[in-house]
Amino acid sequence: MDKRMRTFMPFTYKMMISYLLLVLVTDVVIGYFSYTMLVKSRTEMAETNIKTAMEQTENNLSYQLDEIQRMSDTLFGSLSFQRALQKKGDPFQTYLTMLDEIVPQIQAPLHLYGNHIRLLVYTTNGYLNEVDGDNMYEEIQDSDYYILPYSEITNKSWFQEIKDSDRDNIWLQVDTDQSLDNISHFRKLVSYNDYKTIIGYVRITTRMDDLLGDFKAFPTEEGLVLRLVDSNNGTIYYQRGDSEHTEVNQDTYLVMQNKIPNTSFVIETLVPRKYLSKDAGKLGGVIFSVCLISFLFMSFIGFLVARLSGRKMRRIVTFLRSFQQGSFQKRLRFSGNDEFVHIAGAFNDMAENIQDLIKKVYVEGIQKKQAELEALQAQINPHFLYNTLSTIGSLANLSETEKVTGMVEGLAKFYRLTLNDGQVFIPLAKELEQVEAYLDIQRIKYAGKFDVHIDMERGLEDCKVIKLILQPFVENIFKHAWFGSHIAIRISGKAAGNRIELKVIDTGIGMKPETLKTVMAQPGQSGGYGIRNVDDRIKLRYGDEYGIEIGSVFGGGTTVRILLPIDRQGNADEEEQRRQLA
Repeated sequence: MDKRMRTFMPFTYKMMISYLLLVLVTDVVIGYFSYTMLVKSRTEMAETNIKTAMEQTENNLSYQLDEIQRMSDTLFGSLSFQRALQKKGDPFQTYLTMLDEIVPQIQAPLHLYGNHIRLLVYTTNGYLNEVDGDNMYEEIQDSDYYILPYSEITNKSWFQEIKDSDRDNIWLQVDTDQSLDNISHFRKLVSYNDYKTIIGYVRITTRMDDLLGDFKAFPTEEGLVLRLVDSNNGTIYYQRGDSEHTEVNQDTYLVMQNKIPNTSFVIETLVPRKYLSKDAGKLGGVIFSVCLISFLFMSFIGFLVARLSGRKMRRIVTFLRSFQQGSFQKRLRFSGNDEFVHIAGAFNDMAENIQDLIKKVYVEGIQKKQAELEALQAQINPHFLYNTLSTIGSLANLSETEKVTGMVEGLAKFYRLTLNDGQVFIPLAKELEQVEAYLDIQRIKYAGKFDVHIDMERGLEDCKVIKLILQPFVENIFKHAWFGSHIAIRISGKAAGNRIELKVIDTGIGMKPETLKTVMAQPGQSGGYGIRNVDDRIKLRYGDEYGIEIGSVFGGGTTVRILLPIDRQGNADEEEQRRQLA
């Protein structure tokens, strides 16, 4: 034993080694994440600046594109412009038409648009005069317009491609657009007479620099690349920055994109990773120094804590685990007089209080459940008693002695079965007997005016049910469902798996949809239905998966479906509850 004690490593040292490893791993993880987060913060800051610049560029581009689109829409939708384009006949009159209708409508947007553009109209009408603007092979220096014949573009390969694909109202680069960093909006003009005849084409050309706006927020000198890409086919319409980097390398560049609404254009910015991670080396050195100092300091603190609290903490953890598993009988004991002793005393008191609380809550729950059941049970059939006694009084005044005797005997039998020696649960056979007793009373009152058919599956007679779950629904038939001179009632029952399904069906007046929706919300005997009472008692006893379901058609009768578990121990369970409460 002495030799084993000499070679045995104390728990304090084991905990110290584990703690040092934990501190080391923690410092490494914290250092790594701190470095990562700082680099990420730097990256996010740069990304935010670039995103802001991209949003400004997107807004400017969207606005410019919308303005050009509106120019195109104005010319496309102008009836007077269309008629002028189709003007034929006397050359002088045609010339006047151009001066009065065509040229003013072409010149108007040129003065309103903020940047310089070229507006070209290719017309199929050979009677119109040609108007040549500035040189199309030079950069746009000022806004100008052109009226050119359709033959100018018929032999162009780009026009044949558009015509064959039936594309229209599109943005593209044609002729000198790419070399001059321009882009054109192209659409055809159709006659309003048949919406099919092509009367010309509109082309609006603008500079890419004007569309994209100011580039000061994009430091292209540090390797950033800004370009405008067609997302449909990947065509790069414009690129600013290092022209060699047309292929995107995800390891070298961060790709940021903004889609232009209502177009296929995407503003794409390629940001070099090295631009985002500038000054990372200095940050790494500072973080390493902080982590090293933290490790040395935490090691010293850990050594002290491990020696002072190692063994007692283990005992506390063991106690807490048993406490977590539901064992409240164990008690924690420490010698001495320190914080651990107070913790042990508090835990012991807490365990004892929880034991007492569980017992108290359990007993109170049973008492509350029993009280609710009894309160609900006490609400059953007060109106039936009043109505029956009133009927008996009326018959007595009429000297209907035999009927009075029959109703009194039936009433006595009904309440004898209802009381049931104070038992809440009765066999299903007795519940049916109670319904028969009720029907016997009604037969005296409504002789020959109703028929009752009972169809109960064999073997269910001994199943225990809460008393008075069928009679309230039969009573509702006489109180609320009576329609015409005769009514039929059917009571059925069958086993469905581990459940009993009881049904009360009548051929009465039924209920309207709005009445059916609100009937279950009525408390107790409200409205005379008493359905909520029965449903509450069933759910309180058996659970929410059981209870009442009602189907009804106004003018076509009502079906009440009652779901109960197959319970052959109802009375035994009740006696056990009473024994526990006692």
